[in-house]
Amino acid sequence: MRCSRLLLVSPALFVAFALNAQPPAPTAPGAEARATRAYEAAVKGGPLTLRAFLDQFPKGADLHVHLSGAVYAETFLKDAGEDGLCIDARAMAFAKPPCTPPLRPARDLTGVLTPEEQDLYDGMVDAFSMRSFTPTPGESGHDQFFATFGRFHGLGDKHMGEWVDEVTSRAAAQNQQYLELMDTPDFHRAAALSRANPLQMDFARYRQTLLDQGLRDEVAADREHARSAEEQRRKLEHCGTAQAAAACKVQVRYLYQVLRGNAPEQVFAQTLLGFETVQAAMAAQDDTWVGINFVMPEDGFVSMRDYTLQMRMVGYLHTVYPQVHISLHAGELAEGLVPPEGLCFHIRQAVELAGAERIGHGVDVMDEKDAQGLLREMAQKHVMVEINLSSNEGILGVKGAEHPFPVYRAAHVPVALSTDDEGVSRIDLTHEYVRAARDYHLSYADLKELARTGMEHSFLPGASLWAARDVFTAPVVACKGQAMGAEKPAAGCRDFLDKSQKAAAEWELERRFHEFEAHE
Repeated sequence: MRCSRLLLVSPALFVAFALNAQPPAPTAPGAEARATRAYEAAVKGGPLTLRAFLDQFPKGADLHVHLSGAVYAETFLKDAGEDGLCIDARAMAFAKPPCTPPLRPARDLTGVLTPEEQDLYDGMVDAFSMRSFTPTPGESGHDQFFATFGRFHGLGDKHMGEWVDEVTSRAAAQNQQYLELMDTPDFHRAAALSRANPLQMDFARYRQTLLDQGLRDEVAADREHARSAEEQRRKLEHCGTAQAAAACKVQVRYLYQVLRGNAPEQVFAQTLLGFETVQAAMAAQDDTWVGINFVMPEDGFVSMRDYTLQMRMVGYLHTVYPQVHISLHAGELAEGLVPPEGLCFHIRQAVELAGAERIGHGVDVMDEKDAQGLLREMAQKHVMVEINLSSNEGILGVKGAEHPFPVYRAAHVPVALSTDDEGVSRIDLTHEYVRAARDYHLSYADLKELARTGMEHSFLPGASLWAARDVFTAPVVACKGQAMGAEKPAAGCRDFLDKSQKAAAEWELERRFHEFEAHE
């Protein structure tokens, strides 16, 4: 049955939301007021001036980051040369050795390059990203974006620490303090078990069958996958020494990626492995895995066919593992990409069936059945939306007034900016802040709210610093009356912060705001 659809964005609807929006916060005195004036001057000065102003603006968290998609193509080409991989110039992709013609060694592109080699190098960077890409009738931005991942596939996990170092170093340079990186550890045993055991719609029985046959055997390796990466990156950054890099101050946690485009029994088995791995990591307090997410194109055949089934799988497993956090790609769709009836239920089912705490993208929300009711529900449940402006334009062609970012904000649905795949998009988080500020005429207070919202909805353990969810005006009782972000809070507040990683991170963000505004 075709769902009734609501156009994005009708003037009447926008006005209705705007009338219910919270009034702007009063201008703060002192340093914040000066920073506000400096920001307004930077906006008037144009995008370059605004970029310079926002470069060191405290951005808090980036909660929607695919690790492989966050690494720039140049790094992958260097790593391929070290690994002895080949380049297939026809497919513009890596290939396994031997590098016999027409394949050529990737190491040929790591030294002094001939003009021909420079052309190949440039072509590989373009093939691994959206750089220089122009859509054609036969290849859309969606096609190019998702094709990149298969082209740079084949590099070993031994580089993961290096990749995390690259991403955290870039984050530190922009005054970010926290990242949640999506990654897919090995799940070959879970996949094999799923092939040997057809899916049972009695999920409890099917879960027990997989566990009885040894699915948990992969948990230790998957936990080590993230621990090893953190150990490697901290070694590269000289953390704990006098030469420690700024990136050491960037906290990292990991989200377990589940590949939604596989057979349903495999999706269940990998999701179960993800829940088991995250639960084990959280129980051991090893500061690695904190939640799960589903990836691969949402418009793929299997993704569309099995969407409701997959949401039910997640919802069931969440009842067994209630401490495991859930963020889900949902609504990364646009009109024309799938039939209209395929646009009208993904976000709602992610929230209501799967219990998602955060939604990645959420672009087609106004195509959902009873969109206004869904927005109210998301606001009431404090379901945050991870906004990825550049990738939404590159993949879906959605930007500006066609994007629901202002609709979410007017409906009081919490939102925060994120990068998605900054290496593929050739951007960084500062770029997203500049874009949001210019396209949606955001105030300085709006930008602070976005940064605070990101930290508020991180999956770090512990209570929030703020007394009311998503209201950043008053702290919890333990820290009431304190100068927010002060280096030496009173004993009661310090004790509270010591017991909550989330509150401590939010306190650090406030400290960074004070530091930033003192220099404006």
